[in-house]
Amino acid sequence: MRYAYAITSALLLGGAAATLTLNPSGAQTAQNEPGAINAISAPRAGAPMSFADMVARLSPAVVNISTTQRITVQQQANPFQGTPLEQFFGGRGGGGGGGRTQEAQSLGSGFLISNDGYIVTNNHVVSAGAEGATVESITVTLADQKEYKAKLIGRDALSDLAVLKIDGANFPFVRFGDSRQARVGDWVVTIGNPLGQSGTVTAGIISALNRVGQGPYDRFIQTDAAINRGNSGGPMFDMQGNVIGINSQILSPTGGNIGIGFAIPAEQAKPIVDKLMKGQSVARGYLGLGPQPVSEDIANALGIQKDRGEIVRSVTPGEPASRAGVRVGDVILAINGKEVTAQQSLTYLVGLESPGSRVTLDVLRDGRRQQIPVTLGTRPSEEQLLAQDERFDPNEAPKSPPANDSLSATAGIAVQPLNPSIARQLGLEATTRGVVILAVDPNSDAAAKQLRRGFVILSADRQPVTSSAELARAVAAARAAKRKLLLQVQPIGPGGSVPPAFVAIAVDNQ
Repeated sequence: MRYAYAITSALLLGGAAATLTLNPSGAQTAQNEPGAINAISAPRAGAPMSFADMVARLSPAVVNISTTQRITVQQQANPFQGTPLEQFFGGRGGGGGGGRTQEAQSLGSGFLISNDGYIVTNNHVVSAGAEGATVESITVTLADQKEYKAKLIGRDALSDLAVLKIDGANFPFVRFGDSRQARVGDWVVTIGNPLGQSGTVTAGIISALNRVGQGPYDRFIQTDAAINRGNSGGPMFDMQGNVIGINSQILSPTGGNIGIGFAIPAEQAKPIVDKLMKGQSVARGYLGLGPQPVSEDIANALGIQKDRGEIVRSVTPGEPASRAGVRVGDVILAINGKEVTAQQSLTYLVGLESPGSRVTLDVLRDGRRQQIPVTLGTRPSEEQLLAQDERFDPNEAPKSPPANDSLSATAGIAVQPLNPSIARQLGLEATTRGVVILAVDPNSDAAAKQLRRGFVILSADRQPVTSSAELARAVAAARAAKRKLLLQVQPIGPGGSVPPAFVAIAVDNQ
């Protein structure tokens, strides 16, 4: 079970005093007037007073999943090699450089979705749990304790889903329900294998919907039903016995249940599971650009609302966005009419579209809204994307600018024009145009935004800058308008240049 560590705090509510009021006939009464709740507290049709009968029917379709893994451990060099003690302290075999293997196991849950043995679980349940590990076998244990060797049919790391297959027929199975009908406050039941305790049933309510996780496509159902390590991959049922979620993660400072668990909604899982069952890979739409949230600072610099849309910090040449005419500095507000927000990021919305489909982007450019049609490509693997999108190290302290630099009293940075020689030293193309930062005032907002010596400023307020005078004019304009200055910056990391980003900094007298 993947889980996150967090520090939580309690909100104390107090000071409420009871009062007695008289209400004239026909006047509005309190929502929880005596007798009002009792009238609606009876279970809805299909919601039992006890979960026992429902659990008895569903449990046979829930399985335990265990993997056997082989881990290669690098053998340490023998410190006694070449001495008389070598033979007593692991000197056999040369004493270093080789590796040894050891066995490991993992446990999780899953559920049958067909009578011929297809099983859904989490990808991390059947993946290697450590570097250097390989999964040698997957064993599925049914509720009647019969064991089967399972074959991995398909997996999708981004959604954390996997499909297994066991040989046989007439297996008990369950179907997916419609998670779109789920509401906060609805009862749910989970069945799984927490901490190795098979067949464990827990109940609770849906605490929240559409919870954003760490992955670009994580949109979870949150529940207070007890979920622990080992529940991963198990089903979350509604009161009609439909699978509306797949238990995936917990939030906990201790690694145990604190009443905050997360499940992948059936709405998202089923289309992926259907593809994996057919042996197909999961392909997602791709624009080929680097998006960046519109922070309060950037919104201030552009004069737009924060947390609405994402600004384009880079465009990959030859990819769909570039071919469609999307530019660096554009703010993408919506895709096919769906607004880009913190809950619905651009990456998330594009990923829901199929490669090759044609979409329309609502773009804000130079204060004017326009629409740009784009034919989507196929999203590369996460390894390829990480290689394209390295981040710079923010820990190096900025240096103070020269005292006579006119920008030190405004933007807090000293710059000089970028020439081909400096560009090559920084790992940039010799044709790159901009100004290179010589020093940063540690007390400035520029320093707080992690600008530092060697970074290259490509534009200010979306206008190219090639000299300190041009940058000074942009600073003066921002000061006069009493707003922040939007810079497009090319960071320089340990391995050379990395993708440019937009940074909004405060200038003097703001």
